[in-house]
Amino acid sequence: MSEIRSRRRYAGPALFSYGFRPFFLAGALWAVVAVMVWLPQYFGELTLANAFQPMDWHAHEALFGYGAAVVAGFLLTAVPNWTGRLPLQGRPLLLLFSVWLAGRVAVALSGQIGWALAALVDCAFLALLCAAMAREILAGKNKRNLRVLIVVTLLLVANAAFHIEAHLTGDAAHGRRFALAVIIALIMLIGGRIVPSFTHTFLQRRGAGRLPQTFVRFDGICMAVSVASLIGWVLAPENRAVGLALIAAGLLNAARLARWAGDRAAGDPLVAILHLAFLFVPIGFVLSGLAAFVPAVPASAGIHAWGVGAIGGMTLAVMTRASLGHTGRALHAGWGTKFVYAAVLLAAATRICAALAPQASFVLLHVAAFAWVAAFLGFALVYGPALLRPRLD
Repeated sequence: MSEIRSRRRYAGPALFSYGFRPFFLAGALWAVVAVMVWLPQYFGELTLANAFQPMDWHAHEALFGYGAAVVAGFLLTAVPNWTGRLPLQGRPLLLLFSVWLAGRVAVALSGQIGWALAALVDCAFLALLCAAMAREILAGKNKRNLRVLIVVTLLLVANAAFHIEAHLTGDAAHGRRFALAVIIALIMLIGGRIVPSFTHTFLQRRGAGRLPQTFVRFDGICMAVSVASLIGWVLAPENRAVGLALIAAGLLNAARLARWAGDRAAGDPLVAILHLAFLFVPIGFVLSGLAAFVPAVPASAGIHAWGVGAIGGMTLAVMTRASLGHTGRALHAGWGTKFVYAAVLLAAATRICAALAPQASFVLLHVAAFAWVAAFLGFALVYGPALLRPRLD
């Protein structure tokens, strides 16, 4: 009902009628630009005049450029459903989006304007997002979902810590891990709700058979072990006790995923991709844990299982489904959507292999980068027209 009321009242550009529209589209385009700029940086063919060293810029723009945009798009779309209130739209949404865009410009120009001003502009986006969400959740008397604000606030703290550490030490290693850990925790939290829910809806239509299991004590234990191991990883990634905890968390998350009946969801790509993308969560835990014991398993293997597979895959899964449903289109994965899914899974697999097989890394890194670009440029081309036009009635 809130969506119907908002469509009746809103008469501005369709792009700013709902939070998912500008942030999903701009986030996808930024994911393309950031990787196209990063690849020549990695091979020493390009230098950017910002306050970050190349690795920090790459991680920051992946996590706080692309990642924060998609988190905002998802939450600004979910909150009206939770509260029954009108979505953020029009000038307030344009203002929030402009602050995100200003953050990208400020980080790019941080070498000229100074790290402190760049950090202030960049962090303002997540601060405003938290404020907007808190206002809506409290006004809608939906305090149960205030816990999501904890994760977003931690992401804001991680961003501030990232800028400070990069300035003081020249290497934001802790900040990179902190931010990645927060987003993975958010994926475990949100994924634990939407993956079994969407799978249950799909399988119910198919008739008799095993359905996803609901949230029980096991899920809580899994989350607790996972968060504890992530905290240990942020502080001491090479510690062997932390490594064991990460491996245990990986096995628990694999068991959790198995409880969601993903093996029965192959008939719907929109559902299957959720399971395939979430699979990279336990893979990332196990690889990060093995890195503490096995020299042949570098830390970057687990990091990119999480970053490319879990974050890239899960966000595209959510972006495609939400873009279809909230623009009035059928929840059907056409060939363009299937291509996007295949490309991001290829990007994840080849990026992990590039870390594990350094002798073939030149080729594998290029394949991973081009597959990533194909996935997100594909999303922008396939879904951009729908995001720019009014909802189909």
